[in-house]
Amino acid sequence: MKALAIAAVNTRRFLRERANVFFVFIFPLMIVLLIGVAFGGAGDSRVGVFVEDEGGPQSTELVAALDAVADLKTVAYDDRPAMTDAVQRGELSGGLVIPGGYEEAVPGDSIIEFELVVRPDTTSQLLTETVRGVLTARAIPIRAARFVAGEGLATFDEALATAQLVAASGVGVSVETRTVGDSVLEELQSQGTFDLGAHQELVLFVFVTSLAGSAALIQTRQYGVSRRMLSTPAPIGSILVGETLGRFGVALVQGIYIMVGTLLAFGVAWGDPLGALALLVLFSLVGASMGILFGALFNNDQQAGGIGVLIGLGLAALGGAMVPIEIFPDTMATIAKATPHYWAIDGFAELVRHHGTIGDILPNLAVLATFAAVIMVIGGWRLRTVLTR
Repeated sequence: MKALAIAAVNTRRFLRERANVFFVFIFPLMIVLLIGVAFGGAGDSRVGVFVEDEGGPQSTELVAALDAVADLKTVAYDDRPAMTDAVQRGELSGGLVIPGGYEEAVPGDSIIEFELVVRPDTTSQLLTETVRGVLTARAIPIRAARFVAGEGLATFDEALATAQLVAASGVGVSVETRTVGDSVLEELQSQGTFDLGAHQELVLFVFVTSLAGSAALIQTRQYGVSRRMLSTPAPIGSILVGETLGRFGVALVQGIYIMVGTLLAFGVAWGDPLGALALLVLFSLVGASMGILFGALFNNDQQAGGIGVLIGLGLAALGGAMVPIEIFPDTMATIAKATPHYWAIDGFAELVRHHGTIGDILPNLAVLATFAAVIMVIGGWRLRTVLTR
């Protein structure tokens, strides 16, 4: 009970500071949102379509061809300025303007010019090439039908229908592709827009928050609170357990908040709930143990906080919490296994991408438990030495 009382006091003390509340609960979701919007690989690109006149069969077929493109969805607009504003606000990836007289120009011999409204970013380049490819594919049977109709061999509509059937039959050059090795990029692209960023940021923030919490332990020693606790009947073991549980509680609450928050706000998949919770519990224990170790090693709270955050960010980058571990060179991927971050992120990848269960991540859990046990023993020994000397 004494250990739980100490843990509760440490938790309340940490959450009492408004800056801690921001960095523990608000900032992580903001980062997940920004990373998902900027680098999310999944989700449909929304393209607005504005027809300058009443349209017709050709316009309808063109829109259907755009809709047939994977990860692309069209949105009809009756007002061009509204479509342009939607592109500027980021509601649309781009907007296609189908010129007036398009229906009459298709059977003729005039050049048809389309306008694509995009933002000046990297996404617009890919969208431009995609739309250009659709327009080119539509233009090939139209040119063939124009030629046949010009020679008087058939009407334009008859020739166009035949040309479209030939194009749809796939007659021409075929290219066979074969993927060598693991299709890692396909696995990453199959995830939701916010999934990968959420998994990485969970690991990053839980660990960094735990290390930053070491400053409170140093302040406890500096203000003489530790000496007063030692003067009570509370055994040293209860004090050590209480300090560890306090940091573990903050890390666990933060992790659960990120999981639930990203699930409800962004639809992030976490896989098997039992497996995800087991990963979070053990990784939170690793972070709490590191916080105790840092709090026992340093005598200055500012020094511990600064170095702790620096080391936390460095280990996160090395362990794949900033860049997907799948794109690491072989040497760096091997080195990353020396960090607990790697095993936590790899465990989430197994649960989400391969639909694994807690049984499939037992090796990851065993490694995290080993990390926690070793660091906890070293940190507890060091803290006992510091408190009793």
